[in-house]
Amino acid sequence: MITDALLSNLEATQRRYEQREDRREEKARTLAERGILHADTPERVTSRLKRLNSDWALAESIDRTSARPSTGRSLDEALAPEHFGAEVLGLERLMGRNDLVDVGFLEAGHRASTSVGRITVSGHDTHYGTGFMISPRLLLTNNHVLRAAEEAARGHIEFNFQAGIDGRALAPVAFALDPSTFFTTDRDLDFTVVAAETRNPAGAELASFGSLPLVEQEGKILIGELVNIIQHPNGEPKQLALRENRIVDLLEAFLHYETDTAPGSSGSPVFNDQWEVVGLHHSGVPKTDDAGRFVAIDGSPWTRDMGEHRLAWKANEGVRISRVLRRLRDEPLTGEAAVLRAQLSEGLTAPVPRAGPPPSPPSLTSSAASGSGSGVVVRWTLPLQINVSIEAPGGAATAAPAAADTRGLGLGAALAGPPAGAGDDDLRAALINLEAGRARRYYDEAADREASEHYYGAIETSDGAELRTGLAELLERTHERRPRYQPMRLVYPWVDVHPDGLLRSVYSGKTFPPEELIRSDAAQEVLRTEHWQELVRREAALGPGELEAQFDALEAALPYNCEHVVPQSWFAKAEPMRGDLHHLFACESGCNSFRGNFPYFDFADSQEALRHACGRREDDGFEPAAGKGPVARATLYFLLRYPGFIGDAARELASDRLDLLLAWHEQDPVGEYERHRNLAIAELQGNRNPLIDRPDWAQRVDFADTWG
Repeated sequence: MITDALLSNLEATQRRYEQREDRREEKARTLAERGILHADTPERVTSRLKRLNSDWALAESIDRTSARPSTGRSLDEALAPEHFGAEVLGLERLMGRNDLVDVGFLEAGHRASTSVGRITVSGHDTHYGTGFMISPRLLLTNNHVLRAAEEAARGHIEFNFQAGIDGRALAPVAFALDPSTFFTTDRDLDFTVVAAETRNPAGAELASFGSLPLVEQEGKILIGELVNIIQHPNGEPKQLALRENRIVDLLEAFLHYETDTAPGSSGSPVFNDQWEVVGLHHSGVPKTDDAGRFVAIDGSPWTRDMGEHRLAWKANEGVRISRVLRRLRDEPLTGEAAVLRAQLSEGLTAPVPRAGPPPSPPSLTSSAASGSGSGVVVRWTLPLQINVSIEAPGGAATAAPAAADTRGLGLGAALAGPPAGAGDDDLRAALINLEAGRARRYYDEAADREASEHYYGAIETSDGAELRTGLAELLERTHERRPRYQPMRLVYPWVDVHPDGLLRSVYSGKTFPPEELIRSDAAQEVLRTEHWQELVRREAALGPGELEAQFDALEAALPYNCEHVVPQSWFAKAEPMRGDLHHLFACESGCNSFRGNFPYFDFADSQEALRHACGRREDDGFEPAAGKGPVARATLYFLLRYPGFIGDAARELASDRLDLLLAWHEQDPVGEYERHRNLAIAELQGNRNPLIDRPDWAQRVDFADTWG
């Protein structure tokens, strides 16, 4: 039956689709020419890779390895069999390099299907739809399937309306809907959430059919990915559209995809390859003729009396599940309805300020709940869960400040626990990245030259100030992907490797196999986590200042084997500076600690200074024993990319040491190692270091306004 609401919904869907035609064509060209990693925004791709426990390093390695149709694996010669896990296979499948799926994919799909059922609404306007359980009591479907509580009261959801393994029909199990307990709907987003009875007259338990967890966090799907849909088309037995459905566009609240669905499929869950719900299917996009009229399947103009099943479709539209959750989260509910909403899933989080929440490190998930009583509760999800109450002076509750994106205290990172580091998954991913890097060509000079010429094509070089401002704008604009600080996964396996396959400490020149530093940092991260847990166990409450001091002391006592050429204290450990690969270098922890945050300096031979294998240090500063050229160029890059962050406080590198950096730059010229670094970082971040590509620009750039 074609209701006014359904017709209005079809018209709105068709308008949205038509308005995005140019964007879809552009994305289709990008997919064909550059692949799935470049068709969506860098932020979304980064979030997706993180959700797959992967990163840009592995993705770029796969992207640059020729596909091997005979074996089905793009990295079959690069990785030992023990490295073939979910990370590699899932990433290859995401990127269209491998059509294989593991057996667990089918098992997970079967489990997901049990929570999907056919909705029937009885009465003079009997109609069907699909719905799925999202908690032990609540199911989700479309608004145009269940428009009002009165309509829901005439409905039921039927599970097992499908064929069994032997091809014979299973015995359906139906449960009445219970809108008096919970009912909320939204016409614009076309969703309805309603409760169902927990037990049917035959004694069957609703809980036995499980539920599909919903996650509000983005990063579950990208343009170009394939999705799966479990559905009851036209009220028929349950069917599956499996991996033939490609996402062609992502709007603010909707997603468009190509698939085979029918009218009764309204309310079906749309899944990614990990069987996470990414959308709520709600409408097809009808075909239209030159006059803008809907077209029937026989090519004739469609009329309302033909029915929905006679419409011709060209695409489909779903509601993004994150937007459904956001709307549910903001619904004012009380009593039992509020309790049922709270049972939805961990994906439904407390509201966060639009200015941006504190960062949540991959190794330790943090979440903030709205405070009540004397303080704000901050929760660390660790093997031990601890609640810490932080009070402002006078007992007033106060929220911990968020870590700044540019300049700020960075307390949010400390509150979240130890910084991004290595659990078993991160260690495994780092070793996979290492193996993948070994299979790649170390440095492609021709490709690097071509990329460099294209990168600086519009830069004006006649005036030093214009050259500086042009480069600063270029470096920021092309810094598309901003990885968090994860040296174990990004620096050691590929970026900082020398032509002989080894890492060299930037200050001492000592060599290390990459795996040694990877495993060393993984061990340090385990110790950091253990000590952090012990600290929180011992302290019932810590003030923000004391908490940050304890965290800094812990990090200093257990350092990584990675050096920030521009010390973290100079920019308050804020991102993207902290994770910017252009100034991160392998450096054994002893040298890292010896340098501390001393500015660079050139000691005269007659001057007394504390000597170490890493260099010389005194109150005036630190002079490395090796790596002067690379650290000078990295510092000059930092000045261009983040003007004002160096030299704005005591004991930082002052502007009168520009000559020192330029002298080191001239004395220790660019070699293959740095060119490899620069190309590898450009692949991961998008921007380049101009002082490596155009060494002569160091003397031409006016650095005057880059100092703090």
